[in-house]
Amino acid sequence: MILLTDQQLKELEQPAAIPPRVMNPSTNETFILLSVEEYERLKERPYDDTPWTREELQALAWEVGERSDWDEYDAPNDRE
Repeated sequence: MILLTDQQLKELEQPAAIPPRVMNPSTNETFILLSVEEYERLKERPYDDTPWTREELQALAWEVGERSDWDEYDAPNDRE
């Protein structure tokens, strides 16, 4: 376990970046800091990376359609 310095603790208290990110300066690799509780909660959910089903794709299409401004597509075509 790595203990944080006082300066690092102050940075973690700033809500600018949630979740906080840290970088390894020798590799430029970035990490995200999570509380143990949040990490355990995320581990509980099974990750599904199977291809999307037709029903899932249709549900996503409907959701996108509901969020879109369809009125802009209903305007008469000015080219005629």
